[in-house]
Amino acid sequence: MSINNPDVDLTRYQRGWDKLREIDGEAGERVIAALQDIAPDFARLLIEFPFGDIYSRPQLDLRAREIAVVAALTALGHAAPQLKVHLHGALNVGCTREEVVEVIMQMAVYAGFPAALNGLAAAREVFAQRDADAAAATSSVG
Repeated sequence: MSINNPDVDLTRYQRGWDKLREIDGEAGERVIAALQDIAPDFARLLIEFPFGDIYSRPQLDLRAREIAVVAALTALGHAAPQLKVHLHGALNVGCTREEVVEVIMQMAVYAGFPAALNGLAAAREVFAQRDADAAAATSSVG
């Protein structure tokens, strides 16, 4: 992604881009790329604020942050695409599938069963995708 805006803080932007890649890898890059034709400034803000400013703070590790994000997105109940990205992120930074499922189940107490059921459906899709990707990688190696 190129930035042609002279008002952009390149240090903040680079810190955010690095953190986004660390957590979400290619999935995060796809989210940013999908915004380029409609809202490139929003893509920049998404990199700078959540990832450059908030995720880069030292008070919580990435694992704790992703647990919080999975809980929040599950509780919202209407953010399945973002939840799926952050489910991958949680797994990428060391959360187990069992922990992710438990966090989502916990949200039934605070956000209701429909939100938790939607979260579990998203988790099922993410787990299946990761299993399929792992199987494809294994078969292409052998």
